[in-house]
Amino acid sequence: MEERLGAVSRTSTAEGLGSTSQPSGAQSPGRAKEARESAALFGRALRVLPGGVNSPVRAFKAVGGAPRFIARAEGARVWDEDGREYVDHVGSWGPMLLGHSHPAVVEAVRRQAGVGTSFGAPSRLEVEMAETLTRLVPSLEKVRMVNSGTEATMAAIRLARGATGRAKIVKFAGCYHGHADSFLIKAGSGAATFGTPDSPGVTEATARDTLIARFNDFESVRRRLQAHAGTVAAVIVEPVVGNMGVVAPRPGFLEGLRRLCDEHGAHLVFDEVMTGFRVARGGAQERYGVRPDLTTLGKVIGAGLPVGAYGGRADLLSLVAPEGPVYQAGTLSGNPLAMAAGLAQLRAIEGDPGLYDRLERLGAALEAGLAEAISASGCSCRVARVGSMWTLFFSAREVTDWDVAARCDVARFGRFFHAMLERGHSLAPSQFEANFLSAAHTEADVEGTVEAARASLAVAFA
Repeated sequence: MEERLGAVSRTSTAEGLGSTSQPSGAQSPGRAKEARESAALFGRALRVLPGGVNSPVRAFKAVGGAPRFIARAEGARVWDEDGREYVDHVGSWGPMLLGHSHPAVVEAVRRQAGVGTSFGAPSRLEVEMAETLTRLVPSLEKVRMVNSGTEATMAAIRLARGATGRAKIVKFAGCYHGHADSFLIKAGSGAATFGTPDSPGVTEATARDTLIARFNDFESVRRRLQAHAGTVAAVIVEPVVGNMGVVAPRPGFLEGLRRLCDEHGAHLVFDEVMTGFRVARGGAQERYGVRPDLTTLGKVIGAGLPVGAYGGRADLLSLVAPEGPVYQAGTLSGNPLAMAAGLAQLRAIEGDPGLYDRLERLGAALEAGLAEAISASGCSCRVARVGSMWTLFFSAREVTDWDVAARCDVARFGRFFHAMLERGHSLAPSQFEANFLSAAHTEADVEGTVEAARASLAVAFA
Protein backbone atom coordinates (compact mmCIF):
# COMPACT_ATOMS: atom_id res chain seq x y z
CA MET A 1 0.00 0.00 0.00
CA GLU A 2 1.65 3.05 -1.30
CA GLU A 3 0.82 5.61 1.39
CA ARG A 4 2.93 4.12 4.13
CA LEU A 5 6.05 5.07 6.03
CA GLY A 6 9.42 5.39 4.35
CA ALA A 7 12.23 2.90 4.48
CA VAL A 8 13.76 2.98 7.94
CA SER A 9 13.36 -0.24 9.99
CA ARG A 10 10.34 -2.04 8.72
CA THR A 11 8.52 -4.65 10.79
CA SER A 12 4.81 -4.03 10.60
CA THR A 13 4.56 -1.54 7.78
CA ALA A 14 4.92 -2.14 4.19
CA GLU A 15 6.91 -0.05 1.84
CA GLY A 16 9.15 1.16 4.12
CA LEU A 17 10.50 0.91 7.38
CA GLY A 18 13.42 -0.89 5.43
CA SER A 19 16.99 0.35 5.19
CA THR A 20 17.67 3.92 4.16
CA SER A 21 21.03 2.93 2.74
CA GLN A 22 21.35 2.87 -1.02
CA PRO A 23 21.86 -0.65 -2.41
CA SER A 24 25.25 -1.16 -4.01
CA GLY A 25 25.21 -0.52 -7.74
CA ALA A 26 21.66 0.79 -7.72
CA GLN A 27 22.25 3.99 -9.65
CA SER A 28 24.87 4.62 -12.31
CA PRO A 29 25.82 7.94 -13.96
CA GLY A 30 24.31 6.62 -17.21
CA ARG A 31 20.94 6.12 -15.63
CA ALA A 32 21.02 9.54 -13.99
CA LYS A 33 21.86 11.16 -17.34
CA GLU A 34 18.96 9.43 -19.07
CA ALA A 35 16.50 10.73 -16.44
CA ARG A 36 17.66 14.33 -16.33
CA GLU A 37 14.18 15.88 -16.24
CA SER A 38 13.08 13.55 -13.44
CA ALA A 39 16.28 14.33 -11.54
CA ALA A 40 15.69 18.06 -11.94
CA LEU A 41 12.12 17.75 -10.71
CA PHE A 42 13.27 15.68 -7.76
CA GLY A 43 15.76 18.37 -6.85
CA ARG A 44 13.01 20.98 -6.89
CA ALA A 45 10.71 18.68 -4.92
CA LEU A 46 13.31 18.14 -2.20
CA ARG A 47 13.17 21.87 -1.44
CA VAL A 48 9.40 21.95 -0.86
CA LEU A 49 8.24 18.38 -0.03
CA PRO A 50 9.51 16.17 2.82
CA GLY A 51 11.95 13.81 1.11
CA GLY A 52 10.80 15.20 -2.23
CA VAL A 53 7.62 13.08 -2.32
CA ASN A 54 4.10 12.88 -0.94
CA SER A 55 4.39 9.20 0.04
CA PRO A 56 7.71 7.78 1.27
CA VAL A 57 8.37 4.78 -0.98
CA ARG A 58 8.22 6.97 -4.07
CA ALA A 59 11.55 8.48 -3.04
CA PHE A 60 13.37 5.21 -4.02
CA LYS A 61 15.18 5.05 -0.66
CA ALA A 62 14.63 1.28 -0.56
CA VAL A 63 16.35 0.81 -3.95
CA GLY A 64 18.59 3.84 -4.31
CA GLY A 65 18.67 6.56 -6.92
CA ALA A 66 16.15 9.22 -7.88
CA PRO A 67 12.53 8.44 -8.72
CA ARG A 68 11.09 8.71 -12.20
CA PHE A 69 8.47 11.45 -12.44
CA ILE A 70 5.55 10.17 -14.50
CA ALA A 71 4.02 12.45 -17.11
CA ARG A 72 1.25 10.24 -18.52
CA ALA A 73 -0.15 6.74 -18.58
CA GLU A 74 -2.31 4.64 -20.88
CA GLY A 75 -3.22 0.97 -20.82
CA ALA A 76 -0.29 -1.00 -19.40
CA ARG A 77 2.25 1.76 -20.09
CA VAL A 78 3.59 4.84 -18.32
CA TRP A 79 5.89 7.55 -19.68
CA ASP A 80 8.24 9.61 -17.55
CA GLU A 81 9.10 13.29 -17.90
CA ASP A 82 12.14 12.34 -20.00
CA GLY A 83 9.88 10.58 -22.51
CA ARG A 84 10.89 7.02 -21.58
CA GLU A 85 8.19 4.38 -21.89
CA TYR A 86 7.75 1.57 -19.34
CA VAL A 87 5.58 -1.52 -19.03
CA ASP A 88 3.91 -0.67 -15.74
CA HIS A 89 3.62 -3.24 -12.95
CA VAL A 90 2.81 -0.67 -10.25
CA GLY A 91 -0.65 0.27 -11.51
CA SER A 92 -0.88 3.15 -9.03
CA TRP A 93 -0.33 0.48 -6.33
CA GLY A 94 -3.29 -1.61 -7.43
CA PRO A 95 -6.29 0.47 -8.53
CA MET A 96 -5.70 0.17 -12.28
CA LEU A 97 -7.29 -3.23 -12.75
CA LEU A 98 -8.47 -2.29 -16.25
CA GLY A 99 -5.30 -0.37 -17.10
CA HIS A 100 -4.56 3.34 -17.11
CA SER A 101 -6.92 5.88 -18.70
CA HIS A 102 -9.61 3.33 -19.45
CA PRO A 103 -12.07 5.05 -21.83
CA ALA A 104 -15.14 4.35 -19.65
CA VAL A 105 -13.43 5.80 -16.59
CA VAL A 106 -12.11 8.86 -18.42
CA GLU A 107 -15.54 9.58 -19.89
CA ALA A 108 -17.27 9.16 -16.51
CA VAL A 109 -14.88 11.63 -14.86
CA ARG A 110 -15.17 14.10 -17.73
CA ARG A 111 -18.97 13.92 -17.64
CA GLN A 112 -19.16 14.34 -13.87
CA ALA A 113 -16.65 17.20 -13.81
CA GLY A 114 -18.96 19.06 -16.17
CA VAL A 115 -21.84 19.00 -13.68
CA GLY A 116 -19.99 19.32 -10.38
CA THR A 117 -16.89 18.09 -8.58
CA SER A 118 -18.17 18.23 -5.00
CA PHE A 119 -21.52 19.02 -3.44
CA GLY A 120 -21.22 18.60 0.33
CA ALA A 121 -24.60 16.89 0.08
CA PRO A 122 -25.84 13.38 -0.81
CA SER A 123 -25.80 12.38 -4.47
CA ARG A 124 -27.23 9.56 -6.58
CA LEU A 125 -23.75 8.20 -7.27
CA GLU A 126 -23.12 7.44 -3.58
CA VAL A 127 -26.24 5.30 -3.43
CA GLU A 128 -25.36 3.50 -6.64
CA MET A 129 -21.83 2.83 -5.36
CA ALA A 130 -23.12 1.43 -2.06
CA GLU A 131 -25.65 -0.75 -3.89
CA THR A 132 -22.91 -2.06 -6.19
CA LEU A 133 -20.52 -2.86 -3.35
CA THR A 134 -23.13 -4.62 -1.24
CA ARG A 135 -24.18 -6.67 -4.27
CA LEU A 136 -20.67 -7.80 -5.18
CA VAL A 137 -18.79 -8.21 -1.87
CA PRO A 138 -20.13 -11.18 0.15
CA SER A 139 -19.89 -9.69 3.66
CA LEU A 140 -21.23 -6.21 2.92
CA GLU A 141 -24.76 -5.45 4.04
CA LYS A 142 -24.12 -1.74 4.59
CA VAL A 143 -21.15 0.43 3.69
CA ARG A 144 -19.76 3.88 4.50
CA MET A 145 -17.64 5.74 1.95
CA VAL A 146 -14.46 7.53 3.06
CA ASN A 147 -11.44 9.02 1.29
CA SER A 148 -8.56 6.58 1.76
CA GLY A 149 -7.65 3.10 2.90
CA THR A 150 -6.13 4.51 6.09
CA GLU A 151 -9.38 6.27 6.91
CA ALA A 152 -11.32 3.08 6.23
CA THR A 153 -9.23 0.87 8.50
CA MET A 154 -9.11 3.50 11.24
CA ALA A 155 -12.91 3.80 11.20
CA ALA A 156 -13.42 0.03 11.10
CA ILE A 157 -11.31 -0.42 14.24
CA ARG A 158 -13.16 2.40 15.99
CA LEU A 159 -16.42 0.69 15.09
CA ALA A 160 -15.22 -2.68 16.40
CA ARG A 161 -14.16 -1.04 19.66
CA GLY A 162 -17.44 0.81 19.94
CA ALA A 163 -19.46 -2.34 19.29
CA THR A 164 -17.58 -4.47 21.83
CA GLY A 165 -16.59 -1.93 24.48
CA ARG A 166 -13.06 -3.37 24.25
CA ALA A 167 -9.81 -1.55 23.57
CA LYS A 168 -7.25 -3.99 22.16
CA ILE A 169 -6.72 -5.20 18.61
CA VAL A 170 -4.59 -7.96 17.11
CA LYS A 171 -2.64 -7.23 13.94
CA PHE A 172 0.08 -9.15 12.13
CA ALA A 173 3.74 -8.28 11.77
CA GLY A 174 4.31 -7.25 8.16
CA CYS A 175 0.68 -6.34 7.47
CA TYR A 176 0.11 -2.66 6.74
CA HIS A 177 -3.25 -1.03 7.40
CA GLY A 178 -2.46 2.63 6.86
CA HIS A 179 -0.73 5.23 8.98
CA ALA A 180 -3.19 5.54 11.87
CA ASP A 181 -1.39 5.28 15.20
CA SER A 182 -2.83 1.89 16.16
CA PHE A 183 -1.31 0.27 13.07
CA LEU A 184 2.24 1.67 13.27
CA ILE A 185 3.28 -0.93 15.79
CA LYS A 186 5.91 -3.66 15.59
CA ALA A 187 6.37 -6.82 17.60
CA GLY A 188 9.60 -6.01 19.45
CA SER A 189 11.38 -9.12 20.71
CA GLY A 190 10.13 -12.53 19.69
CA ALA A 191 8.62 -13.09 23.14
CA ALA A 192 6.87 -9.73 23.35
CA THR A 193 3.12 -9.60 23.53
CA PHE A 194 2.61 -5.87 23.38
CA GLY A 195 3.75 -3.85 20.41
CA THR A 196 6.10 -0.90 20.51
CA PRO A 197 5.74 2.21 18.35
CA ASP A 198 7.27 2.06 14.87
CA SER A 199 7.15 5.83 14.40
CA PRO A 200 7.86 8.83 16.60
CA GLY A 201 4.57 10.41 17.58
CA VAL A 202 2.86 7.11 18.37
CA THR A 203 2.46 6.90 22.13
CA GLU A 204 3.29 3.92 24.33
CA ALA A 205 -0.30 3.98 25.56
CA THR A 206 -1.55 3.46 22.02
CA ALA A 207 1.00 0.72 21.46
CA ARG A 208 -0.20 -1.19 24.51
CA ASP A 209 -3.59 -1.68 22.85
CA THR A 210 -2.07 -3.31 19.74
CA LEU A 211 -1.07 -6.97 20.02
CA ILE A 212 1.18 -8.48 17.36
CA ALA A 213 0.79 -11.97 15.92
CA ARG A 214 2.58 -13.81 13.13
CA PHE A 215 0.84 -14.16 9.79
CA ASN A 216 0.04 -17.77 8.89
CA ASP A 217 0.62 -18.79 12.53
CA PHE A 218 -2.77 -19.69 13.98
CA GLU A 219 -1.32 -20.50 17.39
CA SER A 220 0.24 -17.05 17.79
CA VAL A 221 -3.24 -15.54 17.43
CA ARG A 222 -4.80 -18.03 19.81
CA ARG A 223 -2.19 -17.22 22.46
CA ARG A 224 -2.85 -13.47 22.15
CA LEU A 225 -6.61 -13.92 22.47
CA GLN A 226 -6.30 -16.28 25.42
CA ALA A 227 -3.80 -14.08 27.26
CA HIS A 228 -6.09 -11.06 26.83
CA ALA A 229 -9.46 -12.76 27.06
CA GLY A 230 -12.38 -10.38 26.97
CA THR A 231 -10.30 -7.34 26.00
CA VAL A 232 -9.73 -7.76 22.23
CA ALA A 233 -12.18 -5.90 20.00
CA ALA A 234 -10.89 -7.04 16.61
CA VAL A 235 -8.39 -9.07 14.65
CA ILE A 236 -7.41 -7.16 11.50
CA VAL A 237 -5.61 -8.89 8.64
CA GLU A 238 -4.73 -8.53 5.00
CA PRO A 239 -6.26 -11.84 3.83
CA VAL A 240 -3.59 -11.91 1.13
CA VAL A 241 -0.66 -9.83 2.30
CA GLY A 242 0.56 -7.30 -0.22
CA ASN A 243 2.64 -5.23 2.10
CA MET A 244 5.62 -7.48 2.79
CA GLY A 245 5.42 -8.61 -0.80
CA VAL A 246 2.67 -11.02 -1.81
CA VAL A 247 2.12 -13.68 0.85
CA ALA A 248 -0.83 -16.04 0.52
CA PRO A 249 -2.68 -17.45 3.53
CA ARG A 250 -1.93 -21.08 4.30
CA PRO A 251 -4.89 -23.45 3.87
CA GLY A 252 -7.13 -23.13 6.90
CA PHE A 253 -5.52 -19.98 8.31
CA LEU A 254 -8.33 -17.55 7.48
CA GLU A 255 -10.93 -20.12 8.53
CA GLY A 256 -9.06 -20.48 11.82
CA LEU A 257 -9.18 -16.73 12.40
CA ARG A 258 -12.92 -16.78 11.84
CA ARG A 259 -13.36 -19.52 14.47
CA LEU A 260 -11.09 -17.82 16.99
CA CYS A 261 -12.90 -14.49 16.66
CA ASP A 262 -16.24 -16.23 17.16
CA GLU A 263 -14.95 -18.04 20.24
CA HIS A 264 -13.54 -14.88 21.83
CA GLY A 265 -16.24 -12.38 20.83
CA ALA A 266 -13.84 -10.35 18.68
CA HIS A 267 -14.68 -8.96 15.25
CA LEU A 268 -12.75 -10.23 12.23
CA VAL A 269 -11.72 -7.35 9.94
CA PHE A 270 -10.47 -8.06 6.43
CA ASP A 271 -8.37 -5.23 5.06
CA GLU A 272 -9.22 -5.67 1.38
CA VAL A 273 -7.97 -2.26 0.30
CA MET A 274 -5.53 -4.08 -1.97
CA THR A 275 -7.29 -7.42 -2.59
CA GLY A 276 -10.82 -6.10 -3.08
CA PHE A 277 -11.88 -6.66 -6.71
CA ARG A 278 -8.26 -7.61 -7.37
CA VAL A 279 -7.90 -11.31 -6.46
CA ALA A 280 -11.55 -12.04 -7.31
CA ARG A 281 -14.68 -10.05 -8.12
CA GLY A 282 -15.76 -10.35 -4.49
CA GLY A 283 -12.23 -10.00 -3.13
CA ALA A 284 -10.25 -12.43 -1.02
CA GLN A 285 -13.34 -13.29 1.02
CA GLU A 286 -14.92 -14.69 -2.14
CA ARG A 287 -11.72 -16.43 -3.25
CA TYR A 288 -11.19 -18.17 0.10
CA GLY A 289 -14.80 -18.51 1.22
CA VAL A 290 -14.37 -16.76 4.59
CA ARG A 291 -16.77 -14.00 5.64
CA PRO A 292 -15.42 -11.27 7.95
CA ASP A 293 -17.52 -9.05 10.20
CA LEU A 294 -16.06 -5.88 8.72
CA THR A 295 -14.29 -5.20 5.41
CA THR A 296 -12.24 -2.22 4.28
CA LEU A 297 -11.90 -1.30 0.60
CA GLY A 298 -10.08 1.25 -1.54
CA LYS A 299 -7.93 1.37 -4.68
CA VAL A 300 -9.97 -0.49 -7.35
CA ILE A 301 -13.30 1.00 -6.19
CA GLY A 302 -12.01 4.48 -7.11
CA ALA A 303 -10.23 3.58 -10.36
CA GLY A 304 -7.30 5.74 -9.26
CA LEU A 305 -9.16 8.58 -7.56
CA PRO A 306 -8.91 9.03 -3.75
CA VAL A 307 -11.46 6.74 -2.12
CA GLY A 308 -12.01 4.22 0.65
CA ALA A 309 -14.90 2.38 2.23
CA TYR A 310 -15.69 0.21 5.21
CA GLY A 311 -18.70 -2.00 5.67
CA GLY A 312 -20.05 -5.29 6.86
CA ARG A 313 -22.91 -6.59 8.95
CA ALA A 314 -25.92 -4.28 9.10
CA ASP A 315 -26.11 -4.48 12.90
CA LEU A 316 -22.55 -3.19 13.17
CA LEU A 317 -22.93 -0.43 10.58
CA SER A 318 -26.12 0.73 12.33
CA LEU A 319 -23.83 1.89 15.16
CA VAL A 320 -22.17 4.48 12.88
CA ALA A 321 -23.31 8.11 13.13
CA PRO A 322 -25.84 9.51 12.45
CA GLU A 323 -27.71 6.21 12.93
CA GLY A 324 -25.67 5.27 15.99
CA PRO A 325 -23.12 6.63 18.50
CA VAL A 326 -19.81 5.70 16.79
CA TYR A 327 -18.72 8.93 15.15
CA GLN A 328 -17.10 9.19 11.75
CA ALA A 329 -17.44 11.94 9.14
CA GLY A 330 -15.73 13.34 6.06
CA THR A 331 -16.25 16.48 4.01
CA LEU A 332 -15.33 14.79 0.72
CA SER A 333 -16.62 11.28 1.52
CA GLY A 334 -18.59 9.95 -1.43
CA ASN A 335 -17.03 12.59 -3.68
CA PRO A 336 -18.90 12.50 -7.01
CA LEU A 337 -15.74 12.37 -9.16
CA ALA A 338 -14.44 9.35 -7.24
CA MET A 339 -17.86 7.70 -7.29
CA ALA A 340 -18.21 8.25 -11.04
CA ALA A 341 -14.75 6.81 -11.77
CA GLY A 342 -15.22 3.87 -9.43
CA LEU A 343 -18.66 2.99 -10.72
CA ALA A 344 -17.41 3.08 -14.31
CA GLN A 345 -14.67 0.59 -13.42
CA LEU A 346 -16.92 -1.66 -11.34
CA ARG A 347 -19.56 -1.74 -14.11
CA ALA A 348 -16.89 -2.70 -16.62
CA ILE A 349 -15.80 -5.49 -14.26
CA GLU A 350 -19.37 -6.71 -13.84
CA GLY A 351 -19.90 -6.65 -17.58
CA ASP A 352 -16.85 -8.82 -18.32
CA PRO A 353 -17.45 -12.35 -16.98
CA GLY A 354 -14.13 -13.61 -18.36
CA LEU A 355 -11.98 -10.86 -16.81
CA TYR A 356 -10.64 -12.75 -13.81
CA ASP A 357 -9.97 -15.90 -15.84
CA ARG A 358 -7.84 -13.83 -18.23
CA LEU A 359 -6.00 -12.18 -15.37
CA GLU A 360 -5.36 -15.58 -13.82
CA ARG A 361 -3.93 -16.92 -17.10
CA LEU A 362 -1.66 -13.89 -17.48
CA GLY A 363 -0.52 -14.22 -13.89
CA ALA A 364 0.14 -17.94 -14.25
CA ALA A 365 2.16 -17.34 -17.43
CA LEU A 366 4.24 -14.66 -15.70
CA GLU A 367 4.80 -16.88 -12.65
CA ALA A 368 5.87 -19.83 -14.79
CA GLY A 369 8.18 -17.69 -16.91
CA LEU A 370 9.84 -16.09 -13.91
CA ALA A 371 10.22 -19.47 -12.19
CA GLU A 372 11.92 -20.87 -15.29
CA ALA A 373 14.24 -17.85 -15.51
CA ILE A 374 15.18 -18.28 -11.85
CA SER A 375 15.81 -21.99 -12.31
CA ALA A 376 17.96 -21.42 -15.39
CA SER A 377 20.02 -18.77 -13.60
CA GLY A 378 20.49 -20.75 -10.39
CA CYS A 379 19.61 -17.63 -8.40
CA SER A 380 18.19 -17.75 -4.88
CA CYS A 381 14.78 -16.27 -5.59
CA ARG A 382 11.12 -17.19 -5.24
CA VAL A 383 8.04 -16.05 -7.16
CA ALA A 384 4.87 -15.47 -5.15
CA ARG A 385 1.53 -14.79 -6.83
CA VAL A 386 -2.17 -14.64 -6.06
CA GLY A 387 -4.27 -13.77 -9.08
CA SER A 388 -2.85 -10.63 -10.67
CA MET A 389 -0.68 -9.71 -7.66
CA TRP A 390 2.95 -10.89 -7.67
CA THR A 391 6.35 -10.45 -6.03
CA LEU A 392 9.80 -11.75 -6.87
CA PHE A 393 11.42 -12.41 -3.48
CA PHE A 394 15.19 -12.45 -3.22
CA SER A 395 15.00 -15.35 -0.79
CA ALA A 396 15.89 -19.02 -1.01
CA ARG A 397 13.00 -19.83 1.33
CA GLU A 398 9.28 -19.57 0.68
CA VAL A 399 8.05 -16.36 2.26
CA THR A 400 5.16 -17.12 4.61
CA ASP A 401 5.49 -14.34 7.20
CA TRP A 402 7.48 -11.24 8.06
CA ASP A 403 10.27 -13.13 9.81
CA VAL A 404 11.16 -14.80 6.51
CA ALA A 405 10.50 -11.72 4.36
CA ALA A 406 12.84 -9.63 6.50
CA ARG A 407 15.75 -11.86 5.49
CA CYS A 408 15.39 -11.10 1.77
CA ASP A 409 18.45 -9.69 0.03
CA VAL A 410 17.33 -6.09 -0.46
CA ALA A 411 20.63 -5.01 -2.02
CA ARG A 412 20.22 -7.54 -4.84
CA PHE A 413 16.61 -6.51 -5.21
CA GLY A 414 17.77 -2.91 -5.68
CA ARG A 415 20.09 -3.92 -8.49
CA PHE A 416 17.36 -6.03 -10.06
CA PHE A 417 14.87 -3.15 -9.82
CA HIS A 418 17.14 -0.72 -11.62
CA ALA A 419 18.10 -3.29 -14.26
CA MET A 420 14.39 -3.82 -14.97
CA LEU A 421 13.84 -0.06 -15.12
CA GLU A 422 16.70 0.26 -17.65
CA ARG A 423 14.96 -2.37 -19.76
CA GLY A 424 11.65 -0.51 -19.74
CA HIS A 425 9.79 -2.29 -16.92
CA SER A 426 8.53 -0.33 -13.93
CA LEU A 427 8.21 -2.37 -10.71
CA ALA A 428 7.32 -1.36 -7.17
CA PRO A 429 10.52 0.21 -5.74
CA SER A 430 10.70 -2.02 -2.66
CA GLN A 431 11.25 -5.73 -2.04
CA PHE A 432 8.33 -5.60 0.36
CA GLU A 433 5.62 -4.63 -2.11
CA ALA A 434 3.23 -6.25 -4.56
CA ASN A 435 3.36 -5.76 -8.31
CA PHE A 436 0.22 -5.90 -10.43
CA LEU A 437 -1.04 -7.06 -13.79
CA SER A 438 -4.05 -5.44 -15.42
CA ALA A 439 -6.55 -6.28 -18.11
CA ALA A 440 -4.49 -4.04 -20.40
CA HIS A 441 -1.38 -6.23 -20.15
CA THR A 442 -0.90 -8.67 -23.02
CA GLU A 443 0.85 -11.99 -23.44
CA ALA A 444 3.61 -10.08 -25.22
CA ASP A 445 3.98 -7.82 -22.17
CA VAL A 446 4.35 -10.88 -19.96
CA GLU A 447 6.93 -12.44 -22.29
CA GLY A 448 8.85 -9.16 -22.36
CA THR A 449 8.78 -8.93 -18.57
CA VAL A 450 10.17 -12.45 -18.27
CA GLU A 451 12.99 -11.75 -20.72
CA ALA A 452 13.85 -8.49 -18.96
CA ALA A 453 13.86 -10.34 -15.64
CA ARG A 454 16.18 -13.01 -17.05
CA ALA A 455 18.74 -10.35 -17.94
CA SER A 456 18.16 -8.37 -14.75
CA LEU A 457 18.72 -11.42 -12.55
CA ALA A 458 22.16 -11.74 -14.11
CA VAL A 459 22.85 -8.12 -13.12
CA ALA A 460 21.53 -8.62 -9.59
CA PHE A 461 23.70 -11.68 -8.96
CA ALA A 462 26.82 -10.50 -10.80
